Amino acid sequence: MEIYLGLILVIVLFLYAALKVVREYERLVVFRLGRLIGSRGPGLVVLIPIIDRFARISLRVITLDVPTQEVITRDNVTCSVNAVVYYRVVEANNAIVNVENFTEATAQMAQTTMRSVAGQAELDELLSERDKLNQQIQRILDEATDPWGIKVTAVEIKDVVIPESLQRAISRQASAERERRAIIIQAEGEKQASLKLSEAASVLSGQRGGLFMRLLRTLPEIAGQPGNIIAFPLPMELLKLMGSLSGAEGPFGAPEEPLEDEVPEAVEPDLQEDLDEGLVEGLDERLDKDLDEGLDESNGEDKEE
Repeated sequence: MEIYLGLILVIVLFLYAALKVVREYERLVVFRLGRLIGSRGPGLVVLIPIIDRFARISLRVITLDVPTQEVITRDNVTCSVNAVVYYRVVEANNAIVNVENFTEATAQMAQTTMRSVAGQAELDELLSERDKLNQQIQRILDEATDPWGIKVTAVEIKDVVIPESLQRAISRQASAERERRAIIIQAEGEKQASLKLSEAASVLSGQRGGLFMRLLRTLPEIAGQPGNIIAFPLPMELLKLMGSLSGAEGPFGAPEEPLEDEVPEAVEPDLQEDLDEGLVEGLDERLDKDLDEGLDESNGEDKEE
């Protein structure tokens, strides 16, 4: 009876060592007497105890957190950068045979590549063009880890820490940029508004009674505003009456068109000579009179002395 129990125990141990269940996301890399015979799975795998050795490899995506690295960018700015790398094993045989510890090797390669790529970029690229840097790091890592049977699926730069003094400078730059855009937008709006106002003014002035209708529509807006404002509308007919009384033909007391027909008539040559002679004689008489008055005043002063 003891012999049977011992035999059953040996068979159970043999089956336990020989039969392996491999999950869907796993592979067994089997070595027989030290030689690679390939990967097995998924499902039930039969091994020869004592002769066969195996390594279990997971094919799921592995998340690797890259530690924070101190980086000096191309424009000599010191910053701290950290990232995350997503990779998975696609060739289980190469991951076991070609590298001792593919997880540690991939981590070190990711740190070195991230520092190299970030050091070749400027700070503005590191802050605003992360997608391009992520793709560049992923391409370099994928090429380096391809002999290890590893596929790098994604690389993401998580955070970039810059000095506090530089943060204040960037904040001032961003504030100035926003202010510049606000001024440009406001100026563009004023330009468009002036064009529309000029078109509206031309339309209103060209239509009879247009300005008066605009005045009536403006009155409710003025009345709705808080404050002691009293508006007295001035009829347009009164402006026309004032213009007619002042001798102008325009609606606001100004002539609509220059009077081209009112040109002074030319004076005849003989009449012009007579007028000139009369003016000369009048000037001579006035000068003689002024001289006589000046002499009389000087004589009177001498007699008083």
